Amino acid sequence: MMNSGAGDEEVVKAAEMALHDSKEKVVLAVKVSKSRGIWGVSGRLARHMTKPRVIALTTRSSDTGQRVKADLHVLKHTSGGALQAAKVYKLRHLVKVEVIPSDVTGCTFVLGFDNLKSQTVSPPQWTMRNINDRNRLLVCILNMCKEIIGRPPKVVGMDVVEMALWAQANTKTVPVKTIARDSPMEDGDRPSELKVTVEQDLVSQAEEDDMEALLGTYVLGIDEAEAFSERLKRELLALEAANVYAILESEPLVEEVLQSLESAMVCVEDMDEWLSIFNVKLRHMREDIESIESRNNKMEMQSVNNKALIEELNKLLERLHIPPEYASLLTGGPFDEARMLQNVEACDWLAGALRALMPPSLDSNYANMRAVREKRAELENLKSTFVRRASEFLRNYFASLVDFMISDKTYFSQKGQLKRPDHADLRYKCRTYARMLQHLKSLDKSCLGSLRKAYCHSLNLLLRREAREFANELRASTKASRSSTVWLEGSSGSNSVTNADTSTVSEAYGRMLTIFIPLLVDESSFFASFMCFEVLPLIPPGGPSSAGMEGSNDDENDDDLGLMDLDGNDIKPNQNSMELEALNEALQELLDGIQDDFYAVVDWAYKIDPLRCISMHGITERYFSGQKADAAGFVRQLLGDLQTRITTQFNRFVDEACHQIERNDRNVRQVGVLSYIPRFATLAGRMEEYIQGQSRELVDQAYTKFVGTMFTTLERIAQIDPKHADIVLLENYAAFQNSLYEQANMVPTLAKFYHQASEAYEQACTRYINSIINYQFEKLFQFAQKVENLMYTITPEEVPFQLGLSKMDLRKTLKSSLSGVEKSLQAMYKRMQKNLTSEELLPSLWDKCKADFLDKYESFEGMIAKCYPNETLSPTFAEMKDLFNTI
Repeated sequence: MMNSGAGDEEVVKAAEMALHDSKEKVVLAVKVSKSRGIWGVSGRLARHMTKPRVIALTTRSSDTGQRVKADLHVLKHTSGGALQAAKVYKLRHLVKVEVIPSDVTGCTFVLGFDNLKSQTVSPPQWTMRNINDRNRLLVCILNMCKEIIGRPPKVVGMDVVEMALWAQANTKTVPVKTIARDSPMEDGDRPSELKVTVEQDLVSQAEEDDMEALLGTYVLGIDEAEAFSERLKRELLALEAANVYAILESEPLVEEVLQSLESAMVCVEDMDEWLSIFNVKLRHMREDIESIESRNNKMEMQSVNNKALIEELNKLLERLHIPPEYASLLTGGPFDEARMLQNVEACDWLAGALRALMPPSLDSNYANMRAVREKRAELENLKSTFVRRASEFLRNYFASLVDFMISDKTYFSQKGQLKRPDHADLRYKCRTYARMLQHLKSLDKSCLGSLRKAYCHSLNLLLRREAREFANELRASTKASRSSTVWLEGSSGSNSVTNADTSTVSEAYGRMLTIFIPLLVDESSFFASFMCFEVLPLIPPGGPSSAGMEGSNDDENDDDLGLMDLDGNDIKPNQNSMELEALNEALQELLDGIQDDFYAVVDWAYKIDPLRCISMHGITERYFSGQKADAAGFVRQLLGDLQTRITTQFNRFVDEACHQIERNDRNVRQVGVLSYIPRFATLAGRMEEYIQGQSRELVDQAYTKFVGTMFTTLERIAQIDPKHADIVLLENYAAFQNSLYEQANMVPTLAKFYHQASEAYEQACTRYINSIINYQFEKLFQFAQKVENLMYTITPEEVPFQLGLSKMDLRKTLKSSLSGVEKSLQAMYKRMQKNLTSEELLPSLWDKCKADFLDKYESFEGMIAKCYPNETLSPTFAEMKDLFNTI
């Protein structure tokens, strides 16, 4: 391996980075210069477009892995300084290496390949940095060609012996394997590990023998140093003499050349003097021309600036001009409907003029001019005058419109005639000034506060008058008989409840909402748009407030008045909470007081039929659900207050009914079914008829309170006479189930209480039947219970030997309990028949009593057979069953 420095190792690493995607193994990389040039007579190379390149010799294995191939890569530098592949040559096509003889340094050579497509173009010339780089590259190429390809290329213009001597002096001996061209590689050898040996000779053995024979023909005397030194001295002297002679021989020619040079120098000096004179004149002319051009440029720039200044001043004058017709309209023109178009045009001009005199429409340098300041002050005076006049006119205009409508009774409901409020004409007249209101907002937003208050105050009087007259006539024209409020009174002699038809009450309430809720929503929406509130529209297109409601007026909703800016573009929805809060405060002032008339209708309906609160609650909930998406906060608040008032009134009715239940004769023994049990079923049926929409929760809450009070009162009444408590409980719980059977199948809340009553009924039946059985056969079954308790600890054979459980005790118990058993069973039935007031319960209770008694008797018979095997039970279980069938 040839010696290389640190710089060459960096070049090799850079070449490996450029070829990392391929399977190439870099053997050698050297920096070169690429050029295409010719040699001139002066002995210097005239290079054209010399480019830095890197030549890299690489090896790679073939696709079959049996042979090693060698390539020569030409790498160029990218803009970032890295190397990239530019061209690749296969060494097997290298036929000639020619060193350019004209280059005295010997560092330039040409590589000839036999497979180049264009032979007419001269091949590139490669110039090395020094002789060592050239020799290192060429020696490596020759060795790789011999080792891998099997033949060296032709070498022209270079001494082969000199190359061999250089290779021996600058090569490290590295033993490597040589791989034959056609022989397969061994398993441990890889193509990337190929090392080219430079120890081999550059010439063959035959050529070396011929060279030694040739050198032997010359007697150089190299072995005798002194003789050889003398010989070299003599030859040097002879060479110097020949040179001196040649110089002396060319002396005339030299003198002739020197004379020509002297005459040429004189001409050159004269020419230089003339040129210096011309240069001075040209410099003065150039300075004069520059001075003229500078003055000309300044004059042209001044002319352009003056023209631009005149144009700007003309534009400024146009901005400062106030048309007299607009000034007269703004300061003293009328506000009647016929002149509104001119007033709006004057407002448009005033708003545009004010914007034109303010940055950024006007340059900040102009904004501080005295003329601009004076004109701006004049425009501000016009604005304040117009805003004051327009605000005063609109306040008076709103009041006059409402006063005219209030003074005309035909606008309101009268006796025998319900009048739907119609504000179409009012809104039409207000819309005439909608555009002017928008201009007032853009000119002076603070003036809107007083205008909004004036509009709210005036319209509030009209709305309250309309609602009061409508509610009064609505109640007067509604025919409905008052229903009894004593629904669950226990001491009343009559068990019937008045079933008067009070549907007209809830229909009247629904009509009140149908007429006024859309009206209030429309008024809120119109107010928000008319008074320029920057909020979302209060009624979305096709909203539920007016769509689908009975008696809705489509003409009232056709306001065609949206939130617009002064250029006619829609204003983007503004979710500013402060603006929405201001709107809700204004709506509160606009509609405040109208809720009293709604409350009066609710209270009137409650007095006629408290149960109508259920249907009114459902109607209100339907309207409330339709208004949840709207921004009309007062309407939602009104509906919410109505819901609260209806709920409060209904809860008042529920509380009164519960008090009626609790007032059932507390200290008097009650027998039979309590009166409020069947009446509650009737009440529940009426309540289910009145349910509409979302009022189910209200009714379920009432059911919960009613039934809880009923069950609590029933338990309290039953405890007055503990002896007959179970009879009172089972009869009333049975009556509760019978009366609510059909309704419990449809109402989940009542189904829950139905199951609760069923469980309480079963418990009361069990206790009552046990008391009936124990009254006749207590000793018999107590004896059986003692035996069962002992059998947990002792065997059945030991039972007869226990105290009180002997066979004699058993016989005594059987004799006392079962003698005359038929009479005892008959007494049980008569006792049950006497205690029960509801005869329909007797069969089911007697069947249950018979089943429980036979179960106990059968277990008693089995106990005797197990513990007293020699004793017999008389009558037996089968005989006892037959006895029950005879009763």
